[in-house]
Amino acid sequence: MKKRILTGDRPTGKLHIGHYVGSLKKRVEMQNSGEYESFIMIADMQALTDNAKNPAKVRENIIEVALDYLAVGLDPKLSTIFVQSQIPELCELTFYFMNLVTVSRLERNPTVKTEISQKEFGKSIPAGFFTYPVSQAADILSVNADVVPVGEDQLPMIELTREIAQSFNTLYGETFKKPEGIVPEDGLSRRLPGIDGNEKMGKSLNNSIYLSDDAKTLRKKIFSMYTDPFHIRVEDPGQVEGNMVFTYLDVFGKNKAKIQAMKEHYIKGGLGDVVCKKYLFEVMDEFLLPIRTRREEYAKNLDYVYNMLEEGSKKTRIIVNEILAKVREAIGLEYFKK
Repeated sequence: MKKRILTGDRPTGKLHIGHYVGSLKKRVEMQNSGEYESFIMIADMQALTDNAKNPAKVRENIIEVALDYLAVGLDPKLSTIFVQSQIPELCELTFYFMNLVTVSRLERNPTVKTEISQKEFGKSIPAGFFTYPVSQAADILSVNADVVPVGEDQLPMIELTREIAQSFNTLYGETFKKPEGIVPEDGLSRRLPGIDGNEKMGKSLNNSIYLSDDAKTLRKKIFSMYTDPFHIRVEDPGQVEGNMVFTYLDVFGKNKAKIQAMKEHYIKGGLGDVVCKKYLFEVMDEFLLPIRTRREEYAKNLDYVYNMLEEGSKKTRIIVNEILAKVREAIGLEYFKK
C-alpha cells in the first residue's frame, strides 16, 4: 500500500528557488517514484491569517502557486493538488485539535516566534496567525499522511502535529498516524539563503530568485548578489564562505570540478566577482529555462488549471470527510446516529 504525502504552500506570492530546493524538488521525486499518494495543498486560509485585510492578494496568488507547481513537474495525474478553503471540514478538525494544545506550547514554537518578529506584530498578533500550526496539523492529519516533505524551518510544525496525533490517540483511541517530516539531505538546500546573504530567502525580504523570473530579471538579481565585501580588486584573495555566488553554485551547479577550481582561484586571488556571477547566471538560467517555459504554456490555459484545482479539492474533500467521521465517532459526537 502506498504511503500518503501531504504538503503545501501559502499563496502569498510566486514561489522561489528556496521553495524548490527545500521541498518542491523532493515532492516531484516522491511523486514520480510511484511509492506515494501525494496531496499538495495551496494553503489560502493560512495565508489569510496575516493577510486578512488584503484577501485579493491571496486569491490572485492561488493561480500563481498552481502554475509554479505545474512548471516544476507536479502532475495532477499523479498528485492531487487542492485549495485549503475548499475543504471546510478542515476548520472543524482544527477546532477539535485546539483543545489538545496549550498557549504556552504554541509560544515555544521557534518558527512562529521568528515569523512574529519578522512581521513586527508586537502585541497585535492575529489569533489565527498565532494558532496556525494547529491548522497545519489538521491539514496533515486530515488525510492521515505518513510523510511531509518540508523545509527545515517547518520541522517544529511536524513535531507539534505528532504531539497532537499522540494526544488524540491517547484520549480517544488509535485514529491518526504520527507523520514524519522529510527535509533535503544537503544542508544548504534545507534553508537556502537570500541573494543578500540573509539566512532566509523570503518574499517580504525582497531577496529571492523566483521560479518565474525571466533572464533579464535573473541577471539583474545575480549581479546584485552579496559576495565578499573585502574582495575589492580582482587580484585580492577572496572568501567563498558566506559568498552567495559560490553558495548558489554549490546548490545548482552541475560541473563540480569547475566550481572547485573557481573556488581555489578566488581564494588565491586573481578571479573577479563579475566572472563568477556570469557563470552563475549561465547555471541558473539553464536551470530555470525549462521551468519558465512550462509555466508560460500552462498560463495560456488557465481553464485547465482552475479545473485541476476544483477536481483536486473535490477528491480531497471526500477523503477528509472519511477521516472526520472517524474523529467524530472517536470523540463521541455522533449523538443521533442510529
